[in-house]
Amino acid sequence: MTLLQAIVLGIVQGLTEFLPVSSTAHLRIVPALFGWHFSYNHGSNDPGAPFSAIIQLGTTIAIVVYFYRELLQVTVAWFKGLTDRSVRSSLEYKLGWYLILATVPVSVFGLIFSDQITTGARNLWIIAVTLIALAVILYAAEKVGSRRRGEEQITAVDAAVVGTAQALSLIPGASRSGTTITAGLFRGLTREAAARFSFLLSIPAVVLSGVYEAVKPGAGGSPGVGLTGIALVFAFVVGIASIHWLLRWLTSHTTFVFIFYRIALGVLLIVLLSTGVLSATH
Repeated sequence: MTLLQAIVLGIVQGLTEFLPVSSTAHLRIVPALFGWHFSYNHGSNDPGAPFSAIIQLGTTIAIVVYFYRELLQVTVAWFKGLTDRSVRSSLEYKLGWYLILATVPVSVFGLIFSDQITTGARNLWIIAVTLIALAVILYAAEKVGSRRRGEEQITAVDAAVVGTAQALSLIPGASRSGTTITAGLFRGLTREAAARFSFLLSIPAVVLSGVYEAVKPGAGGSPGVGLTGIALVFAFVVGIASIHWLLRWLTSHTTFVFIFYRIALGVLLIVLLSTGVLSATH
């Protein structure tokens, strides 16, 4: 991996992590389109699941910085509520438990299907189909969701449903924000509330994933600390701008632009794969 490639992939990660278009898919597609091949990953145009998971920590830091007040309130209330019953009725205390509850499914499925996620599931055919499939489901959520409930009305059932949906984001092309925002819309949350809960929920999942990929034996598949760190920094900077833009966008717009984009990208991938322009695995 060159310095330019690390910067581009960091920017791609920052732009696509929070939009419901799948950052993992784009980290696979961009190198394939440009014909990049990474020697550290056996000459593949896939930068690798470990690299992807670790630079996601950059966008996770962006969430922590952007929502630091809310995260601090939730953390303090949760710890205080463990011993003080008077705090347990607060939204912040409940959110603490909801985030823990919603993280369980993705943690369990991530451990069970770790090998499949880092190998076969990164096939571009799977990504193309998943891009289109989630677009159709998100469209249905936009049509049937009532969008009447704000963040203060999130319940344990919402957390369980959204957390289960987050587990589906382990499939490259599904999108962590895409699956969780879709589930939130189906549960009747407003677009902004669904997005905010989605962003907060990504923190423990991405941290656990990044740490797991960094320390697991024989992880490999990384260009090294220096280039990975550069990509992570760019992901952080661009990620903050992306969060700010998306939350403002969703206050007055639908997610249709992302639905159309996902379908167009999925169809383009299918055409390029079918004509042999791109290889699904190399």
